[in-house]
Amino acid sequence: MYTAQQLQRLGRGRDDLEIILVSDPNYFLMTPLLFEAGSGVLEPRHAVSPLRAILDKVRFVHGTVDRIDFESRLVFANENGESYELPYDQLVIAVGGVTNQKIIPGSEHAATFKTLADAIYLRNEIIELFERADVEKDEALKQTLLSFVIVGAGLVGVELMGELTVFARSLARSYPRIDPGKLRFDLIEAGPNVMPELERDLADYAVTVFKKRGVNVRTSSPVKRIEPGKVHLPSGEILQAATILLAAGVAPNPLLEKLDIEKERKGRIAVDATMRSVTRPNVWALGDCAAIPDPQNKPYPQLAQHAMREARVLAQNILNTMAGIPAKPFVYKTMGTLAALGHFTGVGKVMKLKFYGLPAWWIWRTYYLLQMPRWERRIRIVLDWTVALFFKNDIVKLDLFGDKHPLRTKSGEKTLPRVEPIDGEQ
Repeated sequence: MYTAQQLQRLGRGRDDLEIILVSDPNYFLMTPLLFEAGSGVLEPRHAVSPLRAILDKVRFVHGTVDRIDFESRLVFANENGESYELPYDQLVIAVGGVTNQKIIPGSEHAATFKTLADAIYLRNEIIELFERADVEKDEALKQTLLSFVIVGAGLVGVELMGELTVFARSLARSYPRIDPGKLRFDLIEAGPNVMPELERDLADYAVTVFKKRGVNVRTSSPVKRIEPGKVHLPSGEILQAATILLAAGVAPNPLLEKLDIEKERKGRIAVDATMRSVTRPNVWALGDCAAIPDPQNKPYPQLAQHAMREARVLAQNILNTMAGIPAKPFVYKTMGTLAALGHFTGVGKVMKLKFYGLPAWWIWRTYYLLQMPRWERRIRIVLDWTVALFFKNDIVKLDLFGDKHPLRTKSGEKTLPRVEPIDGEQ
């Protein structure tokens, strides 16, 4: 979306330029706002912006890509069974990544958190679990209903845990038969450190905040396997939880496996520093699906701030190439990293300055607010945030499908499995 937007801006007034964007969702999702959209701080629609409103000079094609014929320069898109052939001169591949489910056996039994549907579904499931726990008489089963496990303690896992603890405790105030002290949270990290993207004192601050909220932070604990309602740890301990969330890294989009294009060892498209494919000169790639080398020939991290800046450089490179001007390499040094921990708390570093608590949370919100396209959406977000300061989280379920929900019936089972009685009990 950012590449198309920049091409639209730079190419305005040109009659020889046609920009086509193919996307399954017809909206742009500001992913960092997904946590608050799921917890009820934000109206879910306000975390997205309609593509047609952003890209008024771009032809938008709603659908998915089945395959690409690089020799004929054709993209084959599909919309509800209808196939479309889209010719191209220059092709940008920006299909992102998916949650890595290949690392831990049984990962399909955990919920993912990548899309707006994931956020709404998780919200509905947690509310449903609270409803069940409110009437459950079996204390052991009730404890399982009120237990939450997040596997992976990188930025995504930490921010998700931050919002989850706030949301669950806010919910508990509406359920008189649920003791907030019975809520159990486990954050599990395979490596030795939480948030390896940050310096240790910053990450330790996040751990301290979580421990005050009752979160069990477990490092150097690679999960052996996941079963419905159970997480098996290397020590032999089994965590029973109705809510298991997977945030164990990013894997390339499955579409890339079908493409006849050079890839690096992790499956991402191999590109040079200008983001051009190393084997197909009229194909470009950026974001989570591309391995873009930095000046030290190491791939840039898969972060939103990099992807947005990659898009601006890539758009200019495409126009330069069309004009016979050499493309420029993408060179960018991280300005900083911020993590929101929920409840007016954050942590991070911008340039050489470190921020903790309220200042970090405020900077995080301000930055992503300004990255959201269109002032109409930004104003709505600010209004949501303002309302959330004075009222507790909304506990209304947004489930329009019931048991027929697509995520609930995927692969024949729920993403968040029904809780079974603890072993040995009937």
